[in-house]
Amino acid sequence: MNPTAASALLDREQRRFIAEHPESMRRHAPALQHWLNGVPMHWMSDWQLPAPLVVREAAGATLVDVDGRHYADFCLGDTGAMFGHSPPAVAEALKNQASRGLTCMLPSDNTLLAGRLLCERFGLPFWQMTQSATDANRAVLRWARALTGRNRILVFDGCYHGSLEDTLVALDGDRVIRRPGQIGPVADFAAHAAVVEFNNLAALEAALATSEIACVLAEPVMTNAGMVLPHEGFWSEVRALCSRHQTLLAIDETHTLSSGPRGHAHRIGLAADFLIAGKAIAGGVPTAVYGFTAEIAERMQRLLAAKPSGHSGMGTPMRWRPPLSLPACSTS
Repeated sequence: MNPTAASALLDREQRRFIAEHPESMRRHAPALQHWLNGVPMHWMSDWQLPAPLVVREAAGATLVDVDGRHYADFCLGDTGAMFGHSPPAVAEALKNQASRGLTCMLPSDNTLLAGRLLCERFGLPFWQMTQSATDANRAVLRWARALTGRNRILVFDGCYHGSLEDTLVALDGDRVIRRPGQIGPVADFAAHAAVVEFNNLAALEAALATSEIACVLAEPVMTNAGMVLPHEGFWSEVRALCSRHQTLLAIDETHTLSSGPRGHAHRIGLAADFLIAGKAIAGGVPTAVYGFTAEIAERMQRLLAAKPSGHSGMGTPMRWRPPLSLPACSTS
């Protein structure tokens, strides 16, 4: 399109937005007095709009703004509301729990139920909770480094695993570099990461053959670089390579959880050492989980028993430890 014509079209659409959204526009100026860019999280202003839409309510796959305009929501809270905004069962559970205490740093009867349901749904016997998929991925990589005694991790070029610094790396020719655009990075994590192209088994095998990689962290389908599907047989080869080189395999299902009731890894028969799911698993409530095998749990137990007391970098470990001889969970 001719740049002049594009500029004119943008100007016309911006003027139309202002005319059709007076209440959102009216609320924007006061919000600028207390919020960076007028929004509680700066990237909420990334939309090419004169001001962000101000939402009045959301239900299912529909948003309603303060001007009373209805929208079919294809964003769904950036996957947090992947299964709809405020599912009735989640809304009712929050209502019931709010009067009984929202955070106590202790388990409840619901802990037992949630653990059993996670086990039955995903086929992994042990689980931990965090507040976001980024936190879950961070914990998984820390565990992987601790359990293997290796420092480097491997991700695929163009990956997205939240704001986890370890994964904000990219390929530049044959070099691993810090991904451009980061604000205030504390260190160059490219020195601790390997990056290969998705579906490139030869590059993956070469990286794992160094015996330096603690963990391969990946989505079963690349979702932040368009939608990149795995080649036929790719994941079975990845699983075999990780096992051969004693590298742990972590599958981040934060975006692909919608592939089926048990996620995309189950659909393609991929058995991971760790599985991560983000806020969608709790209907948009800031919660994430990561699951792992009984063999991994046993190694974790030994590490916790041997480590000095003090902060782990993943929250303070509790003294309670689950038995290692739990019956196998049903996966039907």
